[in-house]
This record gives sequence, C-alpha cells and structure tokens, in this order.
Amino acid sequence: MKKGLFLSLIAAVVMLASCNKSLPKPDEITVNPSPLEKVGNKVNAEITGTFPEKKFAKKGVLTVTPVLKFEGQEVLGDPVTYVGEKAKENGKTVNYKNGGTYKQSCSFDYVPAMRKSELYLRFEAKVGKKVIEIPDLKIADGVVATSELADARDNKTAGTPDKFQRVIQELTEADIKFLIQSAELRSAETKSESVKNLQAAIKDAKEAERKEISKIEVAGYASPDGGMSLNENLAKNRQKAAANFLKKDLKKNKVNTAIESNITAEDWEGFRKAMENSNIQDKDLVLRVLSMYSDPEEREAQIKNLSAVYGTIAEEILPALRRSRLILTTDLIGKSDDEIREIAKKDASQLSVEELLYAATLTEDKAEKLAIYKQAADQYNDYRAWNSMGQIYFSNGDIAEARRCYSKALEIQPNDPDVNYNAGVAAIADGDLAKAEEYLGKAAGTKANLNAALGTLYTAKGDYNAAKKAYGETASNNAAVQQILDEDYAGAAKTLANVKEPNATTAYLKAIVGARTNDKAAVYENLKSAIAQDASLKARAAQDIEFAKFAEDAEFQAIVK
Repeated sequence: MKKGLFLSLIAAVVMLASCNKSLPKPDEITVNPSPLEKVGNKVNAEITGTFPEKKFAKKGVLTVTPVLKFEGQEVLGDPVTYVGEKAKENGKTVNYKNGGTYKQSCSFDYVPAMRKSELYLRFEAKVGKKVIEIPDLKIADGVVATSELADARDNKTAGTPDKFQRVIQELTEADIKFLIQSAELRSAETKSESVKNLQAAIKDAKEAERKEISKIEVAGYASPDGGMSLNENLAKNRQKAAANFLKKDLKKNKVNTAIESNITAEDWEGFRKAMENSNIQDKDLVLRVLSMYSDPEEREAQIKNLSAVYGTIAEEILPALRRSRLILTTDLIGKSDDEIREIAKKDASQLSVEELLYAATLTEDKAEKLAIYKQAADQYNDYRAWNSMGQIYFSNGDIAEARRCYSKALEIQPNDPDVNYNAGVAAIADGDLAKAEEYLGKAAGTKANLNAALGTLYTAKGDYNAAKKAYGETASNNAAVQQILDEDYAGAAKTLANVKEPNATTAYLKAIVGARTNDKAAVYENLKSAIAQDASLKARAAQDIEFAKFAEDAEFQAIVK
C-alpha cells in the first residue's frame, strides 16, 4: 500500500526549525502483506519506502517505530533510527544529496483482539537540538486471521475400542492313540487325563447356566507310513471307534448333540509339526524332503531312504500320529445388554474391564459414558478408559482435561498410535505445537487421518507448503482453510462442497471464499447459515477484515448487528 506523506506540511514545519532543510518521513510506504495477516502465532510485516533527494537534513535524526493499535491497546515493534550525514547519533545514514531507502520489519505476537487493528508508524524526529513533532501515520489495516479457523477439533479423534464378546468359544481337546495298523480302543487311552478333562468339560457345558455346547468333532488319523488305501481305512475305523466311545458317554450324561466326523488318511501336516518340534538329528533334511516333494508316495520313499534317521522317526514321531482327536467347542455366553446396563448403574465393580468399556457404548449420554470410563480407569487402570475419557473431554472443549487423560493413557501404553494421535491433536488445540509434533511423530498406524492432523499442525505453525502437501485430497474445513491461504479459491470451494459433515465453520469459510472472489450473494447466504448454526460467529464476522469491502452494506450490517 502506498501513502503520500504530506511532505509539504512536514517541510513547512521543518523549515522553521532548520533553515530550510527538511527532515521528511519516507516519501512512499509499501507494507507487505497488506492487510496484515496472522501466520503461525505471529503478525509479521515488511515495510519499505524511500527518502527523497535533498530532503533529509544532514544533522537530522529520525526514529521510526511500528505500532499496532487495537481495542484501546497498542504494541510496539522494534524501532529503527536514520541519521543525516553530520548527525552525532548512531543510526542508518541517509545521504542528503541522493536520499536513501527506508526498510523495516516488524513482528507482533498475535492475540484475537488484533483481528480489527491498524498498523501505524510512530516518529521521533529532530534536527540538531530542535525536536519536530510528527503525528503517527497509519499504513495498513489488520489482521486477516483466517488461519486460526483451522481448528484441531476438525480432526476426528481415534477410539481404542473394547474387546467385549457376547459369545466366547472355548476349545477342549483330547487324543486317543492307537497301535500301528490298529483301530482298537485301549483302556489306558480312554481313561487318560485329556479324555477325562474333555468329559468333564462336556458335563460342565450341559449344566452351567451361561455355557452351551456348540459342536463336538471326532477326527480319525493315520500316520503317513504305509499305503494310501490301508491308511484311509485305518483313519475311518479309528474315527468310528472314538465316536462310538464318545456317544456312549454322551448318552450316559444325557447330552443330546450331534458328532461331526472327518478323517485324515496320511497326516503329513501332523508329521511336519512334530518334526519341527523335535530334536531329531537331520530333522532339517527331512523337512526339506517335505518341501521338495508333494506326492505322498514319493515323500515316504525319500524319507525311508534316510536310513540313519528313519528308525528314530518310526520310534518317536509316527506313534503319536496314529490317533483320533476329540474336539469340544463350548460357547461361553456373556451378559445381555440390559444386564450390563443394570450392573453398571448399581455396582460397576462386578463387571470385567471389557464389560465396563462395552457398557459405555450402550448410552449416548456423555456424562454417563464418562462415569463408566472413570470406573474402568479407577478399577483397572486401563489405557483405553483414559483415552475414551480424553475423547469426551476433547469433544466438550475441555482441552486441559483431555490432555491429562491422554497422558495417563500414554503412561500405560506409550507407543499406542491412536492415543499418541489424540494427544497430538489436543496439543495443537492447546497451542503446544512442539509437543504436538512429538506425539504425531509416534502416531504412525493410527486409525485416524494422520495426514490431516499434520496439515492442521503445519497450518498452525505457518508452514503452508508442508500443510498443503499433508492435506492432499482431504475434504475438511481445515484443508479448505489452507487452500484459502494459498489463494486457491476454486479448490477451497470444491473441498467445502465435499465436507461430509458440514457445520458453521464450513459455511463461514464459504462466505470467505465468496468475499475473496467478490461474490456478494455467496457472502451473505453463507454468513446467515454460519451464524444460524453458531451465533458467536456474528461478532467475528463484524470484525473480520475478510469482509471489509462489505462492511458498509446495509445487508451485511443487518446480518452481523
């Protein structure tokens, strides 16, 4: 912005004091940016101008201080002093004959009240001992604070859900072993510890209130030595013998359930696992044979050729593969939703941690959820409870309490990506950008949109190039803010049109796009929508320099009054 600085008036004042030698202010002023703009948490400006030829008195001293004025307050920038060629004071020398260049930077810590402000230059001038009074000169308006509309709460937090299962399946297994080439049951096998445990589990499933038998399987196996036909018959007969034994036991205990059957004629998979878990010499050589040959007969022939090891295999590995396997699947049935709700209200200490965390999902009342999560945190110190409490506090705008809860969760699970993500987003909202960067650096693998959160962080830091790259194709309010800052108004309009859950900020940003593209109808339509959703935006719009060109319009005034 260029300003004529009333040189004739100044020259007249100076003439009286300095024998026709004037001490002017810079002839023309340019401020970049103009209007002023919030970038990161700073309001920075570069001010430039020129001192005309034969105007700066040789004994003159001029100190220039940027001053940002707002709401009856003012903050001062760093002063710069210019001196004439014969002045005794220190400063940047301005040549009387040729004039010179005026250049000055200023930086102010941003506060929201600066949205409606004015930048002035304040002068202290003298020639020799004569002090010259020069009024403050306005050079720019401020502050465009659209970047602060990039709100950390635009990023959805990441949940750490419960692992509650209404029905949990339990497996109980038992093996009945047979002699080589035999399917005859032996008393020692049917009375083994594993068979007794299986029989007890069946009885318990029948009698227990919250247990049900899901299925019972009996599988017959043959070891992979011998011919296929022989082994197939052995597997069938072993399955049948074990199934008949189990049927008698079920009948005795009045358990009415079907038995599923299957057979494995040559148990090569069991053979492989047994070899891997053995200490047999040259077991790696045997395992290589298994991987090299898929034909069962070729495998058997090759292994038998390993005469040095086959005797050990026949003695230590094969007997365990001549078996029937009995498998009981029991359903452990958990509490109903109504039961969990009732217990959570009366005595939550009776619930397991998974039941407690699940109970919180059965209500939409935030206060009730919070009470349940607090119980889970107190009773079990579970990081998921702390994280969930943090999410509720964050959604309520209590950033300090959200950060405390996330810190508690990270004490328990310091490397959890979802909690680190949430802690990072909360730190952005709290203005703690260094800590936010630390947390988000540990959030790789989070279920949330990490790139979008990084975009918000970079926008808050004022690193707009990094923010643009991080957002990518994200359709969010924050991504649109960055596009507006980059003056990509078509891109911002497209992004805002694709926001999945548009809100007051979405409409407000659409109004800004309208203002920057001189679309008055879009400004008014979207401002009305934004204020209808969030009345606090009325006061912001009234002071927002984005709408300065519309400030005198009756329709605009009617919207924001």
